Amino acid sequence: MPYLTGFLILSLFFSSPCGNKKEENVSGQEIRNNMKKAAEWQINNFNYKTEGNLHDYGIDAWTNGVLYVGMLEWAKMADDSAPYFKWLSEIGEKNNWSIPANFENYPRYSLYHADELCVGQFYLAMYDIYKKPQMLASTKNRVDWIIENPGDSVMSYKNKQRWTWCDALFMAPPVYAHMYMLTGNESYVDFMDKEFRKTYDHLYDKEYNLFFRDDSFFDKREANGKKIFWGRGNGWAAAGLVNLLKILPSGSSYRPFYEELFKKFVSQLVQYQDADGFWHASLLDPDSYPSPETSATALITYALAYGINQGLLSRTEYYEPALKGWNALVSALGEDGKLGWVQPIGADPKKVTADMTAVYGVGAFLMAGTEMNRLMDN
Repeated sequence: MPYLTGFLILSLFFSSPCGNKKEENVSGQEIRNNMKKAAEWQINNFNYKTEGNLHDYGIDAWTNGVLYVGMLEWAKMADDSAPYFKWLSEIGEKNNWSIPANFENYPRYSLYHADELCVGQFYLAMYDIYKKPQMLASTKNRVDWIIENPGDSVMSYKNKQRWTWCDALFMAPPVYAHMYMLTGNESYVDFMDKEFRKTYDHLYDKEYNLFFRDDSFFDKREANGKKIFWGRGNGWAAAGLVNLLKILPSGSSYRPFYEELFKKFVSQLVQYQDADGFWHASLLDPDSYPSPETSATALITYALAYGINQGLLSRTEYYEPALKGWNALVSALGEDGKLGWVQPIGADPKKVTADMTAVYGVGAFLMAGTEMNRLMDN
């Protein structure tokens, strides 16, 4: 497989975790070419379920929500953007721009589940462009209901009425911040801030400056005896901070906390990049999970490039890791545009193989590409 071969070839050039070989720069055009290749492959291979596990595989599932967010960012920069906007508009129309309600009859989850808001990021971004009320209505109704009907206050992973798993920091907070920007109603951002800080207090390990995936991992350990910090889970948190900071205005009183957390957290994530530019399913025990993991790599590369572009991270210190991360991702892209080495849906480190792909991995790849393109333009 081309992307497997690329990974093996890259491995020959690096001999230490710091990497002795200076990365070759890439042009914005090269980045866009690879983004187009990945986007085209995913559109041509896109499918979803209409029955069964709609939470993970429905047209409005969180998995696809991540893809739509990335695809929309790609559409904005593509030379021929019309086909992508058409595809995205058709997706929204098919789903009536609606937020899913897969757990409405399950009291522990009800309408609170953060994953269900992920697709709302796509809807609100489309509303910014087209200003069609139907693109806004369902998302607004859902977050209004949640704010008016606060869930169970217990911070336990068994309780999905709160953001009790770190993935939720990608799925939901940007939606509340965006609603605040659209309406000027501070109750949205105030609610978001309170909920985010509860999750931070509950799951952020102050010793390692990393997020536990959820509280079921507090006392578990990897084979090497170290704490379990999931690569993609921390990638979700990092990319969620990016999407939140993109929305919060520069003068917002809420912003300093998130900027400081971003700098502290993302600078720590860099320490776990391997010699080839990848992050692994386990951050502290890559020897147990030696395969590259591209969804974590894409999400963290996205955060690195954004941080440099916005002056939150030093270009001198972080440009090379960002570039290395992007080049690693491209090495995992097949000649046909299929992104490999994506860990399937899960909650903790698992083995990954070259043929594994997923829509959220492609969405993360496209998000990383948008910020890498800006980085090269700068």
